Amino acid sequence: MNAVALTGAVPAALHLDEMKPWNSSRQMLVCLNVADEAPNVKTFTFAVEGGGWFRYLPGQFITLELRAMGGDLHRTYTISSSPSRPYAISITIKAQPNSIGTRWIFDNVHPGSRIRAYGPNGHFTLSRKLASRYLFISAGSGITPMMSMTRWLSDCAPATDITFINSVRTPEEIIFRDELHFMSTHMENLKLGFISETRTRSTPWAGFTGRIDLQKLKILAPDFLKREVFCCGPEPFMNAVSSLLRSEGFDMARYHQESFVVAPAAKTPLMAVDEIIAEAEGALDGHRVEFLSSGTVGTALDGQTVLQTARASGVRIPAACESGLCGTCKVKKRSGEVDIQHNGGISDSDLEDGYILACCSRPLGPVEIEA
Repeated sequence: MNAVALTGAVPAALHLDEMKPWNSSRQMLVCLNVADEAPNVKTFTFAVEGGGWFRYLPGQFITLELRAMGGDLHRTYTISSSPSRPYAISITIKAQPNSIGTRWIFDNVHPGSRIRAYGPNGHFTLSRKLASRYLFISAGSGITPMMSMTRWLSDCAPATDITFINSVRTPEEIIFRDELHFMSTHMENLKLGFISETRTRSTPWAGFTGRIDLQKLKILAPDFLKREVFCCGPEPFMNAVSSLLRSEGFDMARYHQESFVVAPAAKTPLMAVDEIIAEAEGALDGHRVEFLSSGTVGTALDGQTVLQTARASGVRIPAACESGLCGTCKVKKRSGEVDIQHNGGISDSDLEDGYILACCSRPLGPVEIEA
């Protein structure tokens, strides 16, 4: 490791119980290493600036704040490393042809770079559903949460029975292929299966070709009906897998999938002109929203969220998905009532402690927010 990387690393004299875990609301990350994994795929490894350790669940994600295109962008990435190795954290990401955020990371984040991150968040983790037998099935870069979970099991429960299936377009695009083969040499119950849509001249391929189907599944995981299934990949891939399992009578209570796609909001019904005028007049009063940390007071017009009110008032609250899914915009509500309609981005315990998601919380009266 070079001298630059060591500036963010853990001091050798400190033990884990002497250090505080990473606090995403205050602490920056520093990049330790960038590694090429496959075409247009890189792994970025970070440490807590000044020292610290990471506490998360295998399969969760973080949100990075990117200073791109003259303003801040927030992009959510699954953690590929294991919490069993808490001094550093890694994300493995693929730059799509039209991507802005990921391409910015590729071009601008190097060893020594500092970057703000928020999290961890997410419910796609085996920690909440421990089982004796797993089927991890993914496509493309959807392999990353499966890798985090497999790495964790390798460190903490290496005898676990895992069937690991990954589908790709070409053999060159298999991410973590060498590491998975190495892991299988000391995890006797780790069975690997790779499926490539096509063969290429540059890489010899004697494995399965085409797309996932029932025949391939039965060969690679003949006892799949008895396994806990975790699935991640493009939406059409996950739809195909879930449909295949249902057709075979699989207990879908044991099926878990990761997806950042949120159902579109219902359309607002048309109103008469007098109704619109009346609603607009009522909205002029709005609800008082006090942002305690910045000392700013705003007004939430009828139907506006806390996030929209913050932006209108010049108060900055980080936000990524803006649909109640990623949890980036979690803030503490000190007083008042809100109507929160989220998509799983916040836990019941956080809600009980007074936290809300600013993007999907609409004030029902005066509220005080720590922001």
